[in-house]
Amino acid sequence: MTIALEAYPNEQIGNIATDITSNIIANVVLSNISWQTYQAMLTDIGDRSSVRLVYDQGVLEIRMPSDFHEAINRLLARIVGVLAEELDLPLKEFGSVTLNRSDIKKGAEPDSSFYIQNADRISGNRIDISVDPPPDLIIEVDITNSSERSLAVYQQLGIPEIWRYTKDNVKILQLRDGDYLECEFSAIFVMISGEILGNFLQISSTENSTSIVRAVRKWMAETYMNRDF
Repeated sequence: MTIALEAYPNEQIGNIATDITSNIIANVVLSNISWQTYQAMLTDIGDRSSVRLVYDQGVLEIRMPSDFHEAINRLLARIVGVLAEELDLPLKEFGSVTLNRSDIKKGAEPDSSFYIQNADRISGNRIDISVDPPPDLIIEVDITNSSERSLAVYQQLGIPEIWRYTKDNVKILQLRDGDYLECEFSAIFVMISGEILGNFLQISSTENSTSIVRAVRKWMAETYMNRDF
């Protein structure tokens, strides 16, 4: 659904996010939204994890993830954590952090975000991608809506790798020469393919998260450690 909004008086800007998000079931796209209004909505929404905003030069998408969406997101994030731990890689997690740059009027909030190769370049628990490098890896879960608009923003922000879940499979996208290309294996965890991630997620229909984490650790010990990458 796309809605065109006239300019809101300054005193009403703080109410826009509350009015809209209280009536959204899945997602809504708004046009003619200024950067200032977008920033005001971010402030008004605050840390409500149930809302994701994507802004691209006047077009604002508001997404409301479902419980299944969040379950897949959290499971993939746990897998990232296990892989980093097993490989003794540094890891800084920022979850659904707001990534925006005023100079290009673009911003997005991934489902999960991680610093791995650049973890040592991030000090503290806050990031500002106008000065900090972008996350090395983000997760996007597509169930009730598409993350295509987000991908266009991530492309401009220079996010090097995305794990994108769509309909029971995971695609690994890597930024090459300015475009995202689907790749068989991750550039960060070179033993991990989209197929392997999908296999672990399929277990979630019958097993709990702890069991899946154990399965990942077992696979790493029995399969990865005996292979040459």
